[in-house]
Amino acid sequence: MLIAADKFKGSLTAVEVAERVTAGLRRAVPGLDVDSLPVADGGDGTVDAAVAAGFERREVRVAGPLGQEVTAAFALRGDTAVVEMAEASGLQRLPAGVFAPLTASTYGSGELLVAALDAGARTIVFGVGGSATTDGGAGMLSALGARFLDAEGEPLAPGGGGLADLASADLTDLDPRLASVEFVLASDVDNPLTGPKGAPAVYGPQKGASPDDVQALDAALGHYAKVLERSIGAKAAEYAASPGAGAAGGIGYGALLLGARFRPGIEVMLDVLGFGPALEKATLVITGEGSLDEQTLHGKAPAGVAAAARAQGKEVIAVCGRLALPPEALGRAGIRRAYPLTDAEPDVAKCIAEAGPILERVAEGIARDFLT
Repeated sequence: MLIAADKFKGSLTAVEVAERVTAGLRRAVPGLDVDSLPVADGGDGTVDAAVAAGFERREVRVAGPLGQEVTAAFALRGDTAVVEMAEASGLQRLPAGVFAPLTASTYGSGELLVAALDAGARTIVFGVGGSATTDGGAGMLSALGARFLDAEGEPLAPGGGGLADLASADLTDLDPRLASVEFVLASDVDNPLTGPKGAPAVYGPQKGASPDDVQALDAALGHYAKVLERSIGAKAAEYAASPGAGAAGGIGYGALLLGARFRPGIEVMLDVLGFGPALEKATLVITGEGSLDEQTLHGKAPAGVAAAARAQGKEVIAVCGRLALPPEALGRAGIRRAYPLTDAEPDVAKCIAEAGPILERVAEGIARDFLT
C-alpha cells in the first residue's frame, strides 16, 4: 500500500494526510504494511514534501512580497535543491486580508535561489505557484544581479506595476553560477506571460487585482518583455509566449530567462521524491488533495500520481475533501474510485475543521472496501 497524496489546503498538510489515512487503514487492518510519500506539484507544500522524502530543510531570512523580512525554507539533498517560490513570495506571506497586486515583489524568491547556490546546489528544482506577485520575475532577477532602471537611471519601484516605467534592462551581471546549474521550472500551469490567457488576466484577480489592475499589469509585463528584447534579443519575446512563462505571476518568464527548462510540476516532483521505486513495491495507491475537480485533471498531483501508477498497472483510489468530478472523468484519469470527506460528513465547515478524524474514518471505509 502506497499513500501519495497532496495537502488538503487549509486543513491538512500532505504529511498529515498520509498519517491520518495510515491510521484509518490500520484501525481496520492492524499491522498493514503502508508506505507514505507525500507529494506536491511545485506549489506551496513542495519543500515540505521534499523534506518528508529525506531532504534537509534549510532556513534563511529573505524579503517577503512586501519587502518585510521573513524566514523561508528550501530543501537540499546532496547537490540537489528544491526551492519553492511561495516560501518567500507566496500569498501566505501577506497579512490576512491584504493584497498588493501592483507592488508585491519576487525579490525574496531570488534570494532563496542565491541561498541554494551558496549551499552548493548544482541542480535546482524551482517550484512555482501560490504567488502573491505579478512582476514577471523582475524582483527575482534583481536579487540575482539584474538591473532594471527607469528613464532617470533609477531602480524601478518593486512589483509588476513599476514595470510600466522600465527604460533599460541589464542582465550581464547575473550570478555566474547559474550558467553551470541544471535549473528546472516546475509548474502545473502552462500559461504565456501576457494576453487573455496570461498571468494578469487569469491569475491577477485571485491576488486582489481589479479589472483596471489586470489591464495595467498586462501592459506593464508586455512592455517589460519588449525592453528585455532590446537588451538580450528575440529570445525574450519567444520566452514570453512560451508555456509556463505566466506561472506564478510571470516568475516562470524570469526563470526561462535564466535558462530554466519547463516541466510539469508533478512529474518533476515524482522524480525528485523517488516515486518510481516506491510504486514498484505497491499493490494499491491512494492519492488525493483537498478538492478533486477540473483543475485536478490539468497537471495537479493526483492526476500525475494516477498517470504514473496506471502506466505500471497499479490500481489507484483517491481521498479528497470535496469531489466535483463524475466517475467517468475519474476513470479517464486512472482513478478507480474517490472518497470525499463530505460523504462521511455532509457539513462542509465541519469537514474543514475536523478533516483529520473524518479522513481516518474514510480510510477505514477504504480498508473495508479494498483490503478485507
